Amino acid sequence: MNAIAPPAASADALQFNPLDPAFIADPYPFYRRLREAAPVFKTPQGFWLVTRYEDVSHVLRDRKFGKDFAGNMERRYGTNRMDEPAVASLARTMLVQDPPDHTRLRGLVTKAFTARRVADMRPRIKALVDEQLDRVADKGEMDVMRDLAHRLPVIVICDMLGIPEEHRAPFLAGSNVNGRILEPVPMTREELDLANQSTKMAGIYFNQLCELRRREPKDDLTTELVKAEEAGDKLSAEELQANIGLLFGAGHETTTNLIGNGLLALHRNPDQWERLKSDPSLIPNAVEELLRYDSSVQITGRVTHADVELSGVKLSAKESVVCLLGAANRDPAQYADPDRLDVTRQNVRPLSFGGGIHFCLGAQLARLEAELVFTALIERMPSLSLPEKDAPAWRRSFTLRGLSRLPAVW
Repeated sequence: MNAIAPPAASADALQFNPLDPAFIADPYPFYRRLREAAPVFKTPQGFWLVTRYEDVSHVLRDRKFGKDFAGNMERRYGTNRMDEPAVASLARTMLVQDPPDHTRLRGLVTKAFTARRVADMRPRIKALVDEQLDRVADKGEMDVMRDLAHRLPVIVICDMLGIPEEHRAPFLAGSNVNGRILEPVPMTREELDLANQSTKMAGIYFNQLCELRRREPKDDLTTELVKAEEAGDKLSAEELQANIGLLFGAGHETTTNLIGNGLLALHRNPDQWERLKSDPSLIPNAVEELLRYDSSVQITGRVTHADVELSGVKLSAKESVVCLLGAANRDPAQYADPDRLDVTRQNVRPLSFGGGIHFCLGAQLARLEAELVFTALIERMPSLSLPEKDAPAWRRSFTLRGLSRLPAVW
């Protein structure tokens, strides 16, 4: 794999391999150097990296930037990849579509994520948090990722999609969500084969779920989407399957990583953990700061629909742009002392949920789940600590930043 190097504005200019374990463990020093040396930088592979908060925010909101998923994939691989099942399925989701298809697909699910609907879920989510902690409380130890951070959001999204409890064991056992397909570095043939296999298996299950909800409709998202598909003018059968899969994956993966990354950050900044313990009213603000400090989603991609200019750099139409959300969230022009975790920081507006028409539908739900998790841990396990005998195990993904394990004791 080719490394990516920013212009040598200083002697310590850093080589960038987004799948290098050292980079995955801590990408922020590279982000800082790139932001300072070349905030809008064209890589040897031909795509642009954008790192400043103001520029990233502009790209996410300006209609001159869109998705053009098929074209972007062809530029990335040098050939058409739409015959790959994983690529074809992703192409049918709202995540990578422009209006009017994006507007149509997003409109079908928006009402399930309104502020009122999410607020109404608070008692159920609080009970679920307590259930997960009850399972491990007497043991005095757990793997935060396996026993809490993964299980909670999986159960919540299963509830929302109407996945029966007797079907949930495989989903609770572990995550198959792979962010590699969204990354600017092409997947290997082996990685594509694994992604295709996972996509096919998920498709088989979600087709079965749709058939179940046709026979036994419930008050859930899958039933609503099945009705739209049956109407024939709002949703195709292929879009139905793909977008239910998207909602399932996006509905738990980023929240899982928010909880894990956030708890690790608090452990590494014990004064901030103690601050929350002494004043739990700070937790909602702390969630925003944790989102900023170590975002679950590190990048999002766009394509220029017209000639544009960013920070004095001209980009032509049909060029791929990678917004480094993690870099923007630590831009000193936006946040004073950005590499410091501060749960009392004011006016925190992280770009972790994206922006514009693609702003994350589940942002409020993720915030609520994280708030209730950190509140419960402080109330029930105030002595919780993370014994870092080994370095935390980060998952091999540049886009979706998260841990594969995080042992805790109390």
